[in-house]
Formats: sequence, structure tokens, C-alpha cells
Amino acid sequence: MTSGKNGLTYADAGVDIDAGNALVDRIKPAAKRTNRPGVASGLGGFGALFDLKGAGYSDPILVGATDGVGTKLRIAIDTGHVDGVGIDLVAMCVNDLVCQGAEPLFFLDYFATGKLETETAARIIEGIAEGCVRSGCALIGGETAEMPGMYPEGDFDLAGFAVGAMERGTALPEGVAEGDVLLGLASDGVHSNGYSLVRKLVEVSGLGWDADCPFGEGTLGEALLTPTRLYVKQCLAAVRAGGVHALAHITGGGLTENLPRVLPEDLGADIDLNAWELPPVFKWMAETGGIAEAEMLKTFNCGIGMILSVSADRADALGKVLEDEGENVVRLGTVTKGAGMRYAGKLL
Repeated sequence: MTSGKNGLTYADAGVDIDAGNALVDRIKPAAKRTNRPGVASGLGGFGALFDLKGAGYSDPILVGATDGVGTKLRIAIDTGHVDGVGIDLVAMCVNDLVCQGAEPLFFLDYFATGKLETETAARIIEGIAEGCVRSGCALIGGETAEMPGMYPEGDFDLAGFAVGAMERGTALPEGVAEGDVLLGLASDGVHSNGYSLVRKLVEVSGLGWDADCPFGEGTLGEALLTPTRLYVKQCLAAVRAGGVHALAHITGGGLTENLPRVLPEDLGADIDLNAWELPPVFKWMAETGGIAEAEMLKTFNCGIGMILSVSADRADALGKVLEDEGENVVRLGTVTKGAGMRYAGKLL
């Protein structure tokens, strides 16, 4: 078709299809790194295929999870340190999946921005691929949305979608009982929850993102962007070893809100706050904001990113399994009669 007119193009409206194509080519090697049994198609199609039988399942139940990174993205955008937020995105989804007893199988991402900057987008998606590699799931698709006028210059948003599977009859939580031992797995910092308060605390401190970190090495911005720890392979190893009754991912709501989600209504937990030392980042935040211990415990993970409720007679063996998988394991307390969280000792 020919025309004498030389009118507007999609690029004139702010959408660069060529940049999108360049991004797909750039991230194909990263996505390929995440291939696992069951992947039946690559990037570029209208949909992605996954073969559950090829993944080794005979009577599977599917489990889905979706999440984002929250206002931690604001720090990544303002500092330009975007490489770790993709790992955060994967972790926030797959750490939830494993709490159901499911193995994460595949992941899809949604990346939205006002103007597509190929280098920045590629670094983010390469981080997503790294998170998938670490958790054993495949990055099989996603959406990159360039939407002029929707986001300020340089801003972007992320969402993630994970699908996992388990054999029928193996869902967690199951069998939680009075006397179960609670094993806590150390976090890698603040993870991806509570960042609206984190950003407020930094403002109160008077420090900039590029200031020397007052509680560790590097800059303050770099320290607060430490990616969320992935617990998938470690927790699956423990589940397969036998004796795990429940797992609780310690996200928004902290220990106070998340552990009760996996306990029967008539049971609660006794937690020894002296069982672990509050990491320096949380000490700094508590001191900077004069935050009470109870508020810390229901806002942040406070150094414990995942909790397992396990049979008392399996606690030592499962602790060894988790340590062999690279985890720092803390015996936090026990499951007890009566709903609610009961704390002994002092964290602050």
C-alpha cells in the first residue's frame, strides 16, 4: 500500500516498537538460563506452554501467586540500582508458593514504564531471570508495556505471576499440632515490605541514598536494596525430608501477622525473642524512628524471613537439612494452645 502522506507514527506518540523488539532479543539468553523440565515453548509467542507431565507430575494441583515489590522500587529508581528488584519480584511470589507445599514451575513478569529504556529494562528482567534460576522455575513470558503519559520520566512498575504445582494430597499447612517446633530462617535484610516506613525513616535521618551506610558497608541506598532471600529450594528439601507441617513467609505484617495464618484457630505460638539477634538494619530503623518493639514485629521481618512448623521429633534433623542447604536456622519457640502470638525476652 502506498500513500502520499507522511503522517504521524506510533513512535511520534512515544511508543518505540523497535526498542521493544531489541529488549526481547537482549533478554532471550537470560530467559533461556531458566529452562527446566516442562517448558514447551520459548519467548515470542502469544502464550507460553508448560507440560506438567514433562515436569514429573502425575496428579498435580496448580497453585498461583502474584505480587509486586512495593515502594522499594522508589529507591531503585532514585538510585539507579535496579539490578536486584527483579530478584525481589520473583522472591515475593515463589516464597509464597512454597508455603502451600508447591514447587514453583514458571514465572511471568509485567514491566510498565512511560518510555522504554532498553538497558534499564534489560537489567531488571535479567534480575528476574536470576531469581528464577535460584528458585528453579522458568521465565516463560511476560509483558513490557510502554505507556507515554502514565509514568513520570524514569519511573517504572513491576508485577510478577508465579505458578507452581504439587501432587494431590500434599498441600500445606497440614498436621500443625501443639508442641510443634518453630524453626526460623534468617532474612537478608528488610526484603520487600515496610518500605513506605523505611523511606520515611531515611527522611527523618537526614541522610541521602548515597550516604555511607550507618549500619553496614556501601551506601545507604545499596544496603536497603539488598534483594529478598529466596527460600524455595531449601524449604522444598525440608518438606521432602518429612515432618514439616507448615511454612510462613514473613512479609507485610511481620512475625505477628504471618505465622498465625498457618496455625489452626485454637493454636498460637510462644516465641523467644532472645533466640536471635536483631540485624543492624532493624536496630538502626528502630533507633532512628523510636519505634516500639511491637510495631517492629508487626511491620518488618526483624531478621526472620521464613518460619517452619515441624514435628518436635524431626526438628533437629530438619534443622540440619536446612543448614546443609545454606540456611541460618534459629529455633524460635513452639506451637501452643490458645490463639495468638506470645513473646518472651526482648528484641530491642
